[in-house]
Formats: sequence, structure tokens, C-alpha cells
Amino acid sequence: MKHKYFNFKSQHLWLSPERSIFWEEEKALILSDSHFGKTGHFRKSGIALPQAVFLEDLQRLFNLLQFYKPERLVVVGDLFHSSSNKEHLLFEKWRNDFIQLEIMLVKGNHDILHRDWYLQTNIHVFDEELLRINAFAFAHDHLHIEKFPQHQDAYFLTGHLHPGISIRGKSRQHLSFPCFYFNERFAVLPAFSKFSGLALIDKKKTDNVFAIVNGELIEL
Repeated sequence: MKHKYFNFKSQHLWLSPERSIFWEEEKALILSDSHFGKTGHFRKSGIALPQAVFLEDLQRLFNLLQFYKPERLVVVGDLFHSSSNKEHLLFEKWRNDFIQLEIMLVKGNHDILHRDWYLQTNIHVFDEELLRINAFAFAHDHLHIEKFPQHQDAYFLTGHLHPGISIRGKSRQHLSFPCFYFNERFAVLPAFSKFSGLALIDKKKTDNVFAIVNGELIEL
């Protein structure tokens, strides 16, 4: 796996082109916006999308857990996309293979499943949109971080935006790619789901941006 080491805020982070971060000190795998169940939601609405999209994302997560062997999985919102469908049953079976893994979900705007389901699958949900682990705080949307003045000493890791960056190619072409975005106040993780759009960010000189291009990470 072609991951990239990033020493940030005196913490050892491993960025993966599979759209996740492994936080070495906390033995935590961090990702955002997996939107599991999204293809099932579309199929229930009469739009024929293959279940293979969901199964591929779930397999990618399996591979990351096998590679990094984290003790906890932190999801920065939108673990699931909508109300329950058949793909949630497949997730339950997957969860049984990782029963010792602590899963911490910072609730996103798409996480609307009943609380009993999260309890059943042993997922710890943070309803107030904030999780704090030492120097880092986790909130689904970077626009909400000012709601937590008691945590302004923390560096925020967020999702929701599905960040992308436009790169100039040959013949004045511009191609857009998902990316990790770090500024002085907060970071935005790429959507773990590959079935998602991109919101292009405007990189400033002081920002750190890592684009995911053809299965590799390129620092811009």
C-alpha cells in the first residue's frame, strides 16, 4: 500500500491513497463520508446501481484494517447514507469479523439510523458532532467548529466537504482529484466512498494538500 508519512502537530500520520489516515500514536484509523448503503438507497428509489460499488468500498476498509491493525476506527460523519436497506445487513456481517474493533462515529447529516441499530452493532455515536482525542478534535463539518469554544486549542479533523483539487495537465487541461486538505485550523478528509462528487478547494501557500492520483498521493 502506497501510503505517505506526514509528521503533523508532532503526531505521526500515515495518509493512504485509499482515503484514510492512520494515527500512529493512537492506533486509530480515521476516515470520513463512507456513505455505506448509498447504492442500496438509489436502488430502492428505482435507480439501478450495482451493489459491487458498496462491496468494493467495504473490501477497501477490510484491507486497511488488515494492513494497519488499528485498535479503533474513527469515522468523521456519514458512515451510512440513509435509512436501512439490505446493505446494512451486509455491514452487520462484516462487523462481526471485527468485533474487537472500537468504532467511534461523529454523527453526520446522513447518519439517520435509529440509535438501537448503532447499539446493536457496537458503534459509539457522538451526537454533538464532536469527539476529542488528545490534541485532535473531530467534527463532521468544518463550519461547525466555532460551536465548540472549549476545544479551540485543538486541531480539528473534519469531513462532509468531499474535497478535491484541480491540477493543470497538458494542453491547458484541468483534471480534478480527491485530496487531503490541511490548513492552520482544520483538515478536511476526502470522502472514503468513491461514489461521491468533489468540492474543489482553493489552496493557499500555507496549506498542505495531498492529491490522490492514480492510486498515489502527490503533495502539491
